[in-house]
Amino acid sequence: MERVDQLTDILQREVMDYHGPAFKAKTYYFEDFARQAFTVIIVPEYHYPRKSKTTVTVMAHIVGDTIVVDEDITDRPLYEALMQAGVPREQIVLAYAGETLPDEKREPK
Repeated sequence: MERVDQLTDILQREVMDYHGPAFKAKTYYFEDFARQAFTVIIVPEYHYPRKSKTTVTVMAHIVGDTIVVDEDITDRPLYEALMQAGVPREQIVLAYAGETLPDEKREPK
């Protein structure tokens, strides 16, 4: 359990690092500890009509001992930050790039 807690702490910290000032936009950080899911979204300026839409910038969750990166549209990939924080690449699945969890680790439906 300690290893999963450590993984959760790392993921939370690294995703939260994407929250901050953005050019002509606001960023929001959300977490769902029950599902071990963390995300940052960007909301453009409130001038209408908007030139761009609200966007999920980075989103990831944990399945067992694996981090699944659901979305990452940043110029500094989350998986690289996770690896620098000590998470082996074998424990990171880039779902947004088409990678999948091995069958034995898949989430129940």
